[in-house]
Amino acid sequence: MILINILLVDDHKLFAKSLSVALDEYNEIEYFYSTQDIQCIDKVICEKDIDIVLMDINLGDLSDMDGLKIASDLLKSSPAIKIIILTGYDLPVYRHEAKKIGISGFLNKNISPDDLISSLIRVSHGATCFPSENDKIIIEDLTSMEKKILQLISNGKKRKCIAEELYISERTLSNHLQHIFEKLEVSSAVEAITKSIQLGYIPPIC
Repeated sequence: MILINILLVDDHKLFAKSLSVALDEYNEIEYFYSTQDIQCIDKVICEKDIDIVLMDINLGDLSDMDGLKIASDLLKSSPAIKIIILTGYDLPVYRHEAKKIGISGFLNKNISPDDLISSLIRVSHGATCFPSENDKIIIEDLTSMEKKILQLISNGKKRKCIAEELYISERTLSNHLQHIFEKLEVSSAVEAITKSIQLGYIPPIC
């Protein structure tokens, strides 16, 4: 039996404690650690001989970066480490980005302990663990400019104001919008905002 050392990176101490208790029942887990110190993740991985890092996407006040960015940096400094995103932000764009940067798995926090253990074992053996996407959503990456335009439109800004803020002409803005509509397969700004929220490109409008 392969024994697995786990490191959880999450801003919720109660969730970390609950997960620790849940995983304590499984012989496959040798040690479970959790941290909220983003700056020391590399050190913990090395000192505790971590096999798999469980990383949330939304880390609250722990960092200015989200979990995907931190995971990407970790994989650059420690290419051998296996990372699984464990989050409530289960959206297609995040899953797509996780695959792009070489993350080993993407799991929803609602997962049962038994299924989590099964996923950890598969990843420890070199497999990946991503949810099956029955809707077959194909995501064509939006550029940083296109994402910014979508965010500004969702904030209620008029096209003229957006063009001025981004230092582009209204014609250039229209070209960007056309590209956005084509990528998202929509025909209006309202549809683009709705689909962008569903996919995870922009946060829900409160």
